[in-house]
Amino acid sequence: MLCDRVPPGSRVLDVGCGTGSISMLIQRERQASIIGIEPDPIRAEECIKRGLDTQCGVLDETHAERLGLFDVVLFADVIEHVQDPVSLLELGATMLTPTGVVIVSTPNVAHWTVRAALLRGKFDYEPAGIMDATHLRWFTTATIGRVFSAAGLRIVDHDWTSGEWMSCYTGPIGSRVGRRLRRLVRLWPNLFGCQHIVVGARLTP
Repeated sequence: MLCDRVPPGSRVLDVGCGTGSISMLIQRERQASIIGIEPDPIRAEECIKRGLDTQCGVLDETHAERLGLFDVVLFADVIEHVQDPVSLLELGATMLTPTGVVIVSTPNVAHWTVRAALLRGKFDYEPAGIMDATHLRWFTTATIGRVFSAAGLRIVDHDWTSGEWMSCYTGPIGSRVGRRLRRLVRLWPNLFGCQHIVVGARLTP
């Protein structure tokens, strides 16, 4: 879903690119030119081994000045890990070409599994997924809107992943969940959407 939202031939900055899996996909499928930034040196080295133009570090104003403008600045499962997502998106917005966009994916904390756990008095962290223990920030549809607006971005596309990989959908029901779950996501995205997929453009002065 992220790849589909990258215009072909784009210049892309992949912030927090990890080991480069998404970068490789976008580069291959969208014929994009990609630069990655990754704070973890081991992951950054893995990107470099895969032939990706990757810098080890955290996106800051120095990087912004040196790297120039991009058609797409991508934050794939990043903003939930930082203390100040507004400032990070704001910086990303300054790196956009006039027609460029910021693309963000981030977990939906209003997912039915989180709501059900809260009804039982639980808010337990997990090794991965919506309740990943490394998350510092949590987002609903409303809070995503406020964060984008505060960063000087207007939302031009908002979609949700189905999260068919989640443990609540595995086991005996796994083979039957796909199509029905995707329909539920379309009908009630705030309840059944696993991740927000959000595209933002700079607000016009």
